Amino acid sequence: MLTIFNTLTGQKDVFVPLVPKTVRIYACGVTVYDESHIGHARSALTFDVIRNYLRFSGYAVTYVRNFTDVDDKIIARAAKDGVPCQEIVNRYLHAYQRDMARLRIPVADVEPKATEHMPEIVRMIQTLLEKGHAYVVNGDVYFEVGSYPAYGRLSKRKMEDLLAGARVEVDERKRHPMDFALWKSSKPGEPTWASPWGPGRPGWHIECSAMSVHYLGASFDIHGGGMDLIFPHHENEIAQSCAATGQEFARWWVHNGFVEINREKMSKSLGNFFTVREIFESSGCRESVTAETLRYFLLGSHYRSPLDFSDHGLREAKRALDGLYGLFQRLEEQTGTTGRDDAQVGRLVERFKESFQRAMDDDFNTPAALAHFQHLRGEVNRLLATGLSAAAAAAAHRTFRTFGHVLGLFQLPVREWEFKDLEFRIGASGATGQARLSDADIERLLAERNEARRRKNFARADEIRASLSAQGIAIEDRPDGTSRWKR
Repeated sequence: MLTIFNTLTGQKDVFVPLVPKTVRIYACGVTVYDESHIGHARSALTFDVIRNYLRFSGYAVTYVRNFTDVDDKIIARAAKDGVPCQEIVNRYLHAYQRDMARLRIPVADVEPKATEHMPEIVRMIQTLLEKGHAYVVNGDVYFEVGSYPAYGRLSKRKMEDLLAGARVEVDERKRHPMDFALWKSSKPGEPTWASPWGPGRPGWHIECSAMSVHYLGASFDIHGGGMDLIFPHHENEIAQSCAATGQEFARWWVHNGFVEINREKMSKSLGNFFTVREIFESSGCRESVTAETLRYFLLGSHYRSPLDFSDHGLREAKRALDGLYGLFQRLEEQTGTTGRDDAQVGRLVERFKESFQRAMDDDFNTPAALAHFQHLRGEVNRLLATGLSAAAAAAAHRTFRTFGHVLGLFQLPVREWEFKDLEFRIGASGATGQARLSDADIERLLAERNEARRRKNFARADEIRASLSAQGIAIEDRPDGTSRWKR
């Protein structure tokens, strides 16, 4: 039975979708004015895994993730760089898509942009005005929070507490300091659209309400994003959406925790800010970071918990994956038709399936799920030492791949798991190097080396090993005289 922590209720609730076996999800995406950081990566990965697990569990999932492509931050960045706003949008939208591809995060089912939904935004604002929840001041339109008595129920604070703890834009034209903009009248040099109140552009909060209702209906199952969005963004979304439709908005509110650096919240002002691109392309430990390494590291903490980003954590994630992919290689090398411990593999797999599902049904507990993978690795390694058939080994390997797919792990060929991601990184950064050896080339050189060893020509054998090592090929000699390799 799947339970999901609901920020709205403050507890784990048994998940029952509005429509049986159908789930509708809306996650707030990025404002495209700068490179995406590790916090954006964590949020995107969280909802990627949630989508994967729901589909794995038999649900039909519609997943919507928006892009904010008109905003004060975009306008400010365009002015700073001396270019049109659309150039900033195109540049950083492409950068975000590049980073998600590196992380092996597929696109959402729908990825709407605010500027493509002005009719829906204007209609929702008109509805709020007609119902007495909004007012116009000199071409600006504000939502009147006093007209929605339940305001503050997501963040669990009363109006006076919210006002005391918030940075409220001073505007004497507003009826209450907490009232927020639905429509902003145009200023010189800013992008504008026509509206019944004059040319202007939407406020930040209204776009998500309009787009989510447009694609998922007035009420849907899950709305989410980072914890920093609980107030004011998601609080304002609830108020304006419920006020406009007269119905409950999202039923579950799911928020991922912050990313910290040395136990401090990541912040540009503190100088501890890492973009996804920097993590993949910087020097030091992170030079060898791959998609699976970063995914494994991020999933090693529960999505609601703070995550301390560190090179040490990345090294530990890579070490864990090295152990798993080493097992996969040994499983692939099994050739026997019978094995004394084949029956135990089936029992192990069944216990693992139950444990994996129990972990993921408990609010998508990925650290527990990874622990079950590691336990299965240890047990299968033990059985390999006493004997497994090729069929049993393949069944064990298939289990890792099938259930790993939910987390986006263990999907690469054994010899390519590091190289494939590094190839993407090198190509993206424009670096060049020597031509890549094909598998056939490596096998030929390995055969030549084995022959040299047989003839006791150890100088030639060492020369071949060194040559392969220089090209990123690791060789492991086994006690029976054969060798294995990997990139």
